[in-house]
Amino acid sequence: MQTTLETQKQRLSKLQPLIALFVLCLIIGLLSDKFFTVSNFWNVLRQISVNICLSVGMTLVVLMAGIDLSVGSVLALCGAITAGLFKMGIELPSQNLYIGFTLLGASLAGVLTGALLGFFNGFVITRFKVPSFVATLAMLTVARGLTMLWTKGFPISGLGEQFAYMGTGWFLGVPVPVWISAVVVALAVFLSDKTKLGRYIYAIGGNENASLLSGININKVKIIVYTIAGALAAVGGLMVTSRLDSAQPNAGTGYELDSIAAVVIGGTSLSGGKGSIWGTVLGAIIIGVLNNGLVLLNVSPFWQQVVKGFVILLAVIIDKANSKNG
Repeated sequence: MQTTLETQKQRLSKLQPLIALFVLCLIIGLLSDKFFTVSNFWNVLRQISVNICLSVGMTLVVLMAGIDLSVGSVLALCGAITAGLFKMGIELPSQNLYIGFTLLGASLAGVLTGALLGFFNGFVITRFKVPSFVATLAMLTVARGLTMLWTKGFPISGLGEQFAYMGTGWFLGVPVPVWISAVVVALAVFLSDKTKLGRYIYAIGGNENASLLSGININKVKIIVYTIAGALAAVGGLMVTSRLDSAQPNAGTGYELDSIAAVVIGGTSLSGGKGSIWGTVLGAIIIGVLNNGLVLLNVSPFWQQVVKGFVILLAVIIDKANSKNG
């Protein structure tokens, strides 16, 4: 009898994000007649695409009991680098040389930059045993400063229709950003559920000492995961820059909080070792629906921050309660 009750509690715990999403949609739908419309549906999915990319990388990090506070700043820097290379290229007057970039080349440069910054995070954390909170907080400041230096504090705009397609275009009746985030999710699910690296990530988050004794190269896995998180932040940066047709120096501010919120609301434990990519996707949808609903209801942006903060706090409290019961 007790085993049956425990099983039911575990099932209910897994369904909590889905129940929360259903209740949230029902409440907003009753309060706003614009919520349950096709245009708003696509609008919500387009808006959450960036957060999904960030949150997928964040999930892999949190599964190892780590954290990455730098994703918002990395997003801004990579978006600015991509926009700058695509629009202006690189000039070397002393060599009488100009290097132009195609859209693909500039995009790859942006993603590579994100991967390198993520690699640096992982290297500092593993080589110097710096807590992930501190290391990525430092990178948050460094990347934001580099963004200001690269852009000189001014937006890089007028990128053209070709660049804008990534953020505003449609393919087979679905927004391009939704396709991009869907591919990211599919690859992340495969990595976490079907590969040796995925098993190592869960093992490290569950018990790092036991993982070390079992022969897992913990430092290598951590560096790979932070590199992936940085690359995915760069992908998010490409979508934001494309959607705005402008690389803003202050882009991505606060995005790390939304990604952490999506991870926690989706059921991934901050203690590591427990959670899933699908749960995070559901968490990102909840955050997106909440943001969209508050805008439709004309709630002040300041109150939106308050509401979002309490939602994150509630999710953490529920996570701790579930951990104790488990």
